[in-house]
Amino acid sequence: MKKKTKKQLKFGLIGRNISYSFSKKYFNEKFEIGHFDNCEYKNYDIESIKEFPKIITEIKGLRGLNVTIPYKEEIIPYLDKLSKTAKKIGAVNCITISKKKKLKGYNTDYHGFKKSIQPLLKEHHKKALILGTGGASKAIAYALRKLKIEYDFVSRTADEFQYKYEELDASIFEEYTIIINTTPVGTHPNVDDCPNLDYSLFTKKHIAYDLIYNPEETAFLKKAKAQGAVTKNGYEMLVLQAEKAWKIWNE
Repeated sequence: MKKKTKKQLKFGLIGRNISYSFSKKYFNEKFEIGHFDNCEYKNYDIESIKEFPKIITEIKGLRGLNVTIPYKEEIIPYLDKLSKTAKKIGAVNCITISKKKKLKGYNTDYHGFKKSIQPLLKEHHKKALILGTGGASKAIAYALRKLKIEYDFVSRTADEFQYKYEELDASIFEEYTIIINTTPVGTHPNVDDCPNLDYSLFTKKHIAYDLIYNPEETAFLKKAKAQGAVTKNGYEMLVLQAEKAWKIWNE
């Protein structure tokens, strides 16, 4: 009797300039170690979100996708449904694709961040500054709300709802003891770049958290660490969000 071959299952990452991506390497290693011989993970590097429907139409066996910069918000109009959490956050980094090509968006970034920062939190960590206002920052804000930590955003252009980098002085740093970089500033190859802060304001009471994982220690983390701050990069967050995505794809 002829052995039935397992159906080929395809997964991938939607983004722009994503050759450096963590996800492809992580999932293909996972498939190899776990002997998921019928699974493969590819990068779908697109210049515009308008190219997204073509991927869904043309790639057979596509079961799930991750979404990264700059499409976590732009992807939403192309989806048929959102999970409750993704709807609240307003950003998507994980998509399931049904046999009938119905697309549902989820957010696993918030789960990864929440789980990875929790062990670092002390009694005095009551307020956070989120550097950046992109899709990733929305997931961080949602996680902080779940952790009952107040937060404010920091951007290059201030308004009544957010600080400008130049406004961050000693009194603000005293009040906000968690500083989270959600911007791509400092990512390889621009490893000497860092957000425009007065790093002398960091203390041992501060947590400096950078969503970037390449390099392992960004200039932002190095400078904060030199002042005694507790530092963490985004690697564990990425692993946790990836595993959560894998669970969603296989439910």
